Amino acid sequence: MNKLYPLKFRPIYKEKIWGGQKIRTVLGRDVGALSNCGEAWLLSGVTGDQTVVENGFLAGNELNELIEIYMDELVGNHVYDRFGEEFPILVKVIDANDYLSVQVHPDDKMAMERHDSLGKTEMWYIMDADEGSELICGFNRKMDKGSYVRALNDKKIPEIMNREVVKKGDVFFIPAGRVHALGPGMLLAEIQETSDITYRIYDWDRIDASGQFRELHTEEALDAIDFEQQDDYKTHYPEKENVMVPVVDCPHFTTNIIHLTKSIERDYLELDSFVIYTCTEGAFRLESDGEKLEVTAGEAVLLPASTEKVNLYPHKDTRILEVYMLEQVVLD
Repeated sequence: MNKLYPLKFRPIYKEKIWGGQKIRTVLGRDVGALSNCGEAWLLSGVTGDQTVVENGFLAGNELNELIEIYMDELVGNHVYDRFGEEFPILVKVIDANDYLSVQVHPDDKMAMERHDSLGKTEMWYIMDADEGSELICGFNRKMDKGSYVRALNDKKIPEIMNREVVKKGDVFFIPAGRVHALGPGMLLAEIQETSDITYRIYDWDRIDASGQFRELHTEEALDAIDFEQQDDYKTHYPEKENVMVPVVDCPHFTTNIIHLTKSIERDYLELDSFVIYTCTEGAFRLESDGEKLEVTAGEAVLLPASTEKVNLYPHKDTRILEVYMLEQVVLD
């Protein structure tokens, strides 16, 4: 069997009612005839929306097909034992030109019981933001089910939401159960569990292209919402160059930021997991075991678990999200 190598995939572009032009204009991607491209799925094993390899001898193969063939060599022993032939991480670039619906995602237990699916814990890294752009993350006051239902019935959901003005480089971690919504004027990378389960709470009373209100999931969301208020919803991390900086570590994924101004080597010999690089700014060349790959902002690369060392050569000031899965016990 031929040896695995760093893999790039053909993105899947999605038209969205709230989408904009930044995937086309800022990142230079050809989104075809889409007028408001809201999402680019860079790496996906979601049934019906699997990304396809575009480089090397495996070109044309869907992501989950590769797991069938290469198993733990591609994803790692503990990942394969836990998830089988389903790739557990979904990577997107999102362009929000309007508010997304205020929404919440179920955790793994609820999603499995209701939808036979993984839940959805995710994180956002802001790649670009217009001045004053804001998002919604959590509540701005102490809440419980009763006070939430009163706000819902009184059409005051926007009033109880915590709003955050964002800038490039900001990170927000969104565990399952936390209410959230992106606002207009931002381009971001999203790292999440492989799940497309969303409960819409509030959709700004807008109508879609067919003149209909989009479906809300009021009752389903009530059971999923975590009503606890946080003092600070933003994820803080130090700014360092040419080293790995930890940002998010949860049972579903570990994400680090690498700010490259010179070449570095990353050693994965002891890591029992695939690694995903998502370039959020700049461009770099990746070299591993004789293979070379050019990566630009808005692109993702999948390194097989069999990868031992990688050399990264930035062409200019470059930032990368490095994602993998550590072996740990997931608590209910």
